[in-house]
Amino acid sequence: MSLTEAMYRFTDLGAEWVMWLLVGLSVLSVAVMVERAIVFRRKRSGSEDLSRTAAEHLARGDVRSLRERLARLAGGRSSDGAVLAAGIERADDGAEAAERAMLAAQVRERLDLERNLIVLGTVGANAPFIGLAGTVLGVIQAFRGLGDNVQAGASSAVMGAIAEALVATFIGLAVAVPAVIAFNYFQGRLKASMARSQIVAHMLLAHLRKRGGGGAEG
Repeated sequence: MSLTEAMYRFTDLGAEWVMWLLVGLSVLSVAVMVERAIVFRRKRSGSEDLSRTAAEHLARGDVRSLRERLARLAGGRSSDGAVLAAGIERADDGAEAAERAMLAAQVRERLDLERNLIVLGTVGANAPFIGLAGTVLGVIQAFRGLGDNVQAGASSAVMGAIAEALVATFIGLAVAVPAVIAFNYFQGRLKASMARSQIVAHMLLAHLRKRGGGGAEG
C-alpha cells in the first residue's frame, strides 16, 4: 500500500477525534491557567510595600530589622522578597557575594514563574492549525461521500458534513484565544515581578557599596 493510499484511508477517521483532542487541550490549558494564577498570586503577596520598606530600613542602615522582617515572611515570600533575602544572607561577605546570591535567586524565581507557561504558548499557537486539520479531514470525507453517492439530495448531505467539519476550526480558535491571552498576561506579570526584584537588589547593593561592602548588621 502506497503512502497516498495510507493517508487516504486515514481521512476515514474524520474530524471528530480532532475535536476531542482540542477539548483535551482546552482542559489542560485551563488547568495551567488556574495553577499559574495561584502561583503568581502567592508570589505577589506582600510585594506591594517591600521596596518602600526596604528603602526605609536601608536608609537607616537597619539591615538587621529588614532581615528579621523577611525571615517572618518565609513560606509566603514574594519573588522580590526572596531575592532580597538571598542578598541579605550574604551581605556580611560583601557586595559582590550578595550580588551573586541575588542573581541566583532571580534565576530560581524566574524558572518557578515560567513553569508550564510553554503549555499555554504551544496551545495558543497550534490549536487553530489542529482545528483546521480537523476541518480538512471532514471536508475530504464529505467529498468522498459525494463521489460515492451521486443520487439526488447527496449534495445537501455533503454541505451538512462540511458545516460539521468547520466546527473543528471554531473549536481550535476557541481554545487558542484564551490560551494566548493568558500566556501574554502571565508574561507581563513575570516581567513586572523580575523588575521589582531588580529594584530591591539594586537598593541593597547600593547600600552595601556605600558602606564599603560590609556592615550588614547596621
